[in-house]
Amino acid sequence: MQVPYAKKWQKETDKLRKIALDCDLTEEIKWSKSCFTFQKKNVAIIIPLKESCAFSFFKGALLKDPKHILQKVGEHTQAGRWIKFTSVKEIAALESTLTAYLYEAIELEESGKKVKLKKPSEFPVPDELQTLLDKNPALRAAFEALTPGRRKSYCFHISSAKQPATRATRAERCIPLILAGRGFLERPS
Repeated sequence: MQVPYAKKWQKETDKLRKIALDCDLTEEIKWSKSCFTFQKKNVAIIIPLKESCAFSFFKGALLKDPKHILQKVGEHTQAGRWIKFTSVKEIAALESTLTAYLYEAIELEESGKKVKLKKPSEFPVPDELQTLLDKNPALRAAFEALTPGRRKSYCFHISSAKQPATRATRAERCIPLILAGRGFLERPS
C-alpha cells in the first residue's frame, strides 16, 4: 500500500531514516511506515503528512526535550510526541538533537520505564452528556455497559465542541448509538 504523501517527502524520510539507523535501531515497516525499534520495542516512526514529514517518538512524553521541539501529536495524546519537518535543511540543523533524543529513547526502553497513562474512566463525562444520563436510566445503563474506550470516544466527541449548544446537540445525536452499544466511530455491522 502506498502511503499518501510518501513521495513528496522522500528526501526528508531518507534523511530521518539515516539518523535513526545510525543509532543502531532496527527498521521495520509498521502501519505502512518506517518504524524504528530497539529489542522489538517501538522507539520512533516517520510519518509523511500532507504539509510536512513528522518524526514521532512513541514515549516522547518521557523525553527531557531541552530544546522544546517536541509537540503533542493530538490534543488527547498521552505518550507520543513528534517534530515536523518541511525540508532536509531543517532536519540537518537538528540532526545532533534528534540523535541525542533517539539515544535517550533507547535508554528509556532499556530501563523499562513506561508512560503513566490515564485510564478511560479518568476522562470527565461532559456536562451535556451527564445531564442526559441522569435523566434516562436506560441510557445510563447502556453507557455504563460500553467498553471504557467507547465511553471515552463519546466524551471526546462531545467535549471537543466549543459551544455549549453544539455539545448538547452532539450528546443528543449520540443517544441512538449508545443505546445500540456502539462506539462513536463504529459503523453498523
